[in-house]
Amino acid sequence: MKKGTKLILAALVMMVSASSSFGQSTATATATATIVTPISITKDVDMNFGNVAVQTSTGGTVVLTPAGARSVTGGVTLPAVNGTVTAASFTVDGQGTYTYAITLPSTNLTISSGANTMVVNTFTSTPSATGALTAGTQTLNVGATLTVAAAQAAGVYVSGTPFNVTVNYN
Repeated sequence: MKKGTKLILAALVMMVSASSSFGQSTATATATATIVTPISITKDVDMNFGNVAVQTSTGGTVVLTPAGARSVTGGVTLPAVNGTVTAASFTVDGQGTYTYAITLPSTNLTISSGANTMVVNTFTSTPSATGALTAGTQTLNVGATLTVAAAQAAGVYVSGTPFNVTVNYN
């Protein structure tokens, strides 16, 4: 029996010393990533200042708001026949409820009719600076200012290259 007791005592000592050891400890964790819907922008409507008249002695400007309304300065007038007047319009799509930053052109855009040119600048948008993707989509409208010279030659003026509107998630 002494041998059995010694064996039991030895086994107990080994179990106690093994469980009270200051060895290493291990924990686990998982890694997660969520891929969101990429943001995109699609042009729906081009910008068009419509019909514009100018005096021979004084130039001026046509301001086209993002809502498509026009106002004039200087010697520029708006004829009774408006022609097609539209602010540029874009659809922004992406992850629902996300916000995004809007970057409009910061340089002049030249539009031309043959050798004759005018400048479009001071771009504005609705929404301005930041948009919100309610249900994953939003309409973005862009207006600008057209500078018309005195005695500007008649013609249809078009930009040789389109202007860029950039959107990025915040």
